[in-house]
Amino acid sequence: MITELGHFALILAFFVACFQSVVPLIGAHKRWAGWMAVAEPAATLQFVLTLGAFGALMWAFVTSDFSLELVVANSHSAKPLLYKITGVWGNHEGSMLLWVLIVTLFGAFAAWFGGNLPPTLKARVLSIQGLIGVAFFAFILFTSNPFLRMDVPPFDGRDLNPLLQDPGLAFHPPFLYLGYVGLSMTYSFALAALIEGRVDAAWGRWVRPYTLAAWIFLTIGIALGSWWAYYELGWGGFWFWDPVENASFMPWLIAAALLHSAIVVEKRESLKSWTILLAIIAFGFSMIGAFITRSGVLTSVHAFATDPERGVFLLMITGFFMMLGLTLFAARAGAMQAKGVFGLMSRETMLVANNVLLGVSAFVIFVGTIWPLISELMFDRKLSVGEPFFNMAFTPFMVVLGLILPVGAMLPWKRGNLGRVVKPLAGAFALAVAVGALAFAMQTERSALGPVGLFLAAWLVSGAAVDLWSRTGRGGGRLSRLTRLPRADWGKAVAHAGFGITIAGIAGMLAWEAEDIRVAQVGDSFDVSGLTITLDDVREVEGPNYLSTMADVTLSKGGSEISRLTPEKRIYPVAGMPTTEAAIDNGFLRDVYVVIGDEQAAGGWAVRTYYKPLANWIWGGAILMAIGGALSLSDRRYRVAAGARKTRAVGVPAE
Repeated sequence: MITELGHFALILAFFVACFQSVVPLIGAHKRWAGWMAVAEPAATLQFVLTLGAFGALMWAFVTSDFSLELVVANSHSAKPLLYKITGVWGNHEGSMLLWVLIVTLFGAFAAWFGGNLPPTLKARVLSIQGLIGVAFFAFILFTSNPFLRMDVPPFDGRDLNPLLQDPGLAFHPPFLYLGYVGLSMTYSFALAALIEGRVDAAWGRWVRPYTLAAWIFLTIGIALGSWWAYYELGWGGFWFWDPVENASFMPWLIAAALLHSAIVVEKRESLKSWTILLAIIAFGFSMIGAFITRSGVLTSVHAFATDPERGVFLLMITGFFMMLGLTLFAARAGAMQAKGVFGLMSRETMLVANNVLLGVSAFVIFVGTIWPLISELMFDRKLSVGEPFFNMAFTPFMVVLGLILPVGAMLPWKRGNLGRVVKPLAGAFALAVAVGALAFAMQTERSALGPVGLFLAAWLVSGAAVDLWSRTGRGGGRLSRLTRLPRADWGKAVAHAGFGITIAGIAGMLAWEAEDIRVAQVGDSFDVSGLTITLDDVREVEGPNYLSTMADVTLSKGGSEISRLTPEKRIYPVAGMPTTEAAIDNGFLRDVYVVIGDEQAAGGWAVRTYYKPLANWIWGGAILMAIGGALSLSDRRYRVAAGARKTRAVGVPAE
């Protein structure tokens, strides 16, 4: 009964979305207040109905209702409750229902907290958001219905993919989708502005919170996915340049560019057309990610589905919204006249450079990701584009970006004096050079990656600190004024510092890691990077829904025990699939990473050990970037419609 109600609620939500996408848009065009006003209750109702449908599907998973095909394919009665819940979105149909739920959630937020938006703009934003809902509701109902019934329900299910039965990946998709789908609001605001024919400082303030929120969620989602891949897959890496990984990274880069360009719109009313274009492209990349994940055109360990029919449907949705956005942009971009002028040496110029670097780097990743598909379709050649290409093509852009960030953050608007800005940064630069030189002196016969990475990290962190300190003025009481700085200033500094720390972690891990692969007998000891690893025992352990081969490993140094590790190799009988559970001794400056492999025919066990310097700095920096974004988002000046009472939108009317 509950699942039938969920299915019915999903159908009703589709019709409400159709209503919301048409009536308020006509009302805004005709200036009919009543028709515009229906957008708010429609957005709320659409969210409530979709939440009901999602709740019904979750209930089916929690209660192991094996009359649903989706539950049979992705659950099992012996599975822990957490993974029964996360099984809701650990598949194609459920993940798309989560996707459309977040679409309606953001639309509801605009309805609830957009009280200061002009009525016509608000109606148009909610109509476009409703249109996005229509497309994805149709996709779910016609190709990916999660409420399909079994003719003869089985006694039990086939279980969730064991790789997905992990806390890190349990929360990775919701955060990632909040980022992906959050960019739909920037798209809706961009198209609403194009229809109205106006973009001004108030519009920049209205769109920034949604962009910032999407970027924060994407940061957390990508970091969780990277962390999961590091400790769960047993290969010791944090980023594989997999097509689906790239599909999440490209919108993150574009969202970062959009966030910075929206600052220029808000502060100087420049880069209007470029900001609108970025908002359209950012959402386009998020839909391309959905297409890559579900179409099967590119092979990925992260793919949800490989159904060409669904892929064509998603490609049509992507094409429709991109064509709609770009057509409106071509027709109305001329009305987005920039008001602010700026010199070559100004914060605006640095933000333009920031946008170019982020945009081109995203394009490079896009080309590398789809090139195997293009090669096969056009040249009948199968090839793969892997880590060497991406590292070589992507890294230079991030190096240049890291170099200009501290300077750009301190340059004044309109025009500035480079010498005056560089002077307070001289100490930060000297510190960064010293850190890089120390790293170079300590390493032997290694690449320049480590020293360059630590130089950039020190430069970004110390530059952020100098930027904050410079905002406290001169004279006494600077510490007190530091604590009273706007949260947005603190947020910018924390995010930039977090970026630097992530760079340090990546450079340290890639430049200085050590690897040891061997066959070890129980009782054997061996050294890795000055640490002693002892294989004490290997035993069989039974888990709640798996069987495990667990090793007992002692980590010591100089005869003193540091920790005991228990790497595992699990087999899930229902799914018939093995997984690797690495054991990691986490430290501030290094990780020791141990993996137990198969028993060898000649006796002994395959053991892989990695020494990974600064590994946790990668995810620590990502956490700091998200915290910095949250600090900025909490600044009252940047919340939705902040300042709108003082600044009303003025521009070229659409009619």
